Amino acid sequence: MFQNHHCATSAIGMAPSPANDHMALHAAAEPHHGRVSISVNGRFMRADQSEHACSVGSMSPTDAVLSCTARPGKGERIIAYLDHVGRIEGEVIEAGARSFVISINATERKRDRLAAQLTWLANKLAFGLPDERRHDRMVPGNPASEIRLDGGSYSCRIIDRSVSGAAVEIDIRPAFGAAVSLGAMRGRVIRHFQDGIAIEFLETQPDDIAGRSHWRGSSSKARTRT
Repeated sequence: MFQNHHCATSAIGMAPSPANDHMALHAAAEPHHGRVSISVNGRFMRADQSEHACSVGSMSPTDAVLSCTARPGKGERIIAYLDHVGRIEGEVIEAGARSFVISINATERKRDRLAAQLTWLANKLAFGLPDERRHDRMVPGNPASEIRLDGGSYSCRIIDRSVSGAAVEIDIRPAFGAAVSLGAMRGRVIRHFQDGIAIEFLETQPDDIAGRSHWRGSSSKARTRT
């Protein structure tokens, strides 16, 4: 079971919070929830729609400890986009000075997927396993974008991206191999997942270009073709 995959490695080392605050939240619930130690960065959106950088050093399929400089209140709804994990959402159930715990809202299917992802991330942290992806992936500072397909434009949100592709949260499911444009980047659909699609770009983009406005659509609000 997932609870057996704890790593001996300590919680996140890059967190901006004081160690005692994070460790207190980590230790309070870890035995009950079966959290594992991981090390990922991301961004989250608060109820007022403000966005903040965060890091996660402890997580299970049912909850996660986020470290950041913002201080959401207990009961506040949070939507987070985490490197290697994607989108999670839930409510704050415990809050400290520089970190807080959210209870993750997810279907059983998504929890099973989270369990597999977290087991891999925990083992990667504990044993120094290599990342199977060809290029480093990151969460963009402004994830809002649009996809153009067959003459229509569709609002989307970039979960993570690299110089060679991106994972995108979107309601539609273009066919495998379909030609699409993400902002100014042309590519093709190579995979579907529960929340969206994975896109491989036709050309690898330099790092300095991949982080700019090429990811955004031609307008602030994308049209939806019906």
